[in-house]
Amino acid sequence: MKPVLLHILQSAVFITAAAWLALMILVYFFQARLIFYPSRTLGQTPADIKLDYEEVFLQGRDAVEIHGWWLPAENARATLLFLHGNAGNISHRLDSLKIFHDLGLDTLIIDYRGYGKSRGKPSEQGTYLDAMAAWRYLTEDKGIRPQQIIIFGRSLGGAVAVRLAADTRVAGLILESTFTSITDVGRQHYPYLPVNYLARIHYPSIDRIDKINSPLLCIHSREDEIIPYRLGRALYDRAAEPKYFLEITGGHNGGFLESGRRYTAGLDAFIDAVMAR
Repeated sequence: MKPVLLHILQSAVFITAAAWLALMILVYFFQARLIFYPSRTLGQTPADIKLDYEEVFLQGRDAVEIHGWWLPAENARATLLFLHGNAGNISHRLDSLKIFHDLGLDTLIIDYRGYGKSRGKPSEQGTYLDAMAAWRYLTEDKGIRPQQIIIFGRSLGGAVAVRLAADTRVAGLILESTFTSITDVGRQHYPYLPVNYLARIHYPSIDRIDKINSPLLCIHSREDEIIPYRLGRALYDRAAEPKYFLEITGGHNGGFLESGRRYTAGLDAFIDAVMAR
């Protein structure tokens, strides 16, 4: 090989290696920014879709103030704790809140620390504390029996819901479009990086799901472009009975709306089943 070509090749290899190393450093130290996408501005409230609601402010065990909404339903059949995904805030979940209200559920939705009006900065451990603060609000402040509470987690919120359900005993657990672990999701989106060694945020739902004794409903779409269907299915396969799987259609963020009646009927049937126990 000619010296000039050899020099060009060596330079290209060096630049590629340096860029790869720089990318690994960025992913390691700034991975929270790749996972959490909070928005501080609340664009709407339930009043905009004609739902009654009450603002609530909770405190986790580390005294971080968490904001949420309590939405009562007339003659509610159960209470639902809604743990949303990694982007936006509670004001971006009005479609879901309307569905839950129409299903006859009292609903508490919270923003994790760093989202919306909640204080602090988002973190894995912080989301667990925030969910537990919501649980204590329902069971202690509201006096709702655990047997009347269904935990619902969507996407990242599913991992938070798994941890909460593993630490408590609830009427039922609903996991929508969620994953086995952040590491598995990372391998999907960054196959060229050693994600196992870089991950500092884990959300290891696959290691917790079999510790849950409550009935489980897993919901996922084969068309999900962010969280692969196989991860949702693997989580379901690891879980203990009683468990149910609802396959919907559409993308990660809008599948529940695109699926329409199939989605709401699946929720309705699960709620009936767990509340009849």
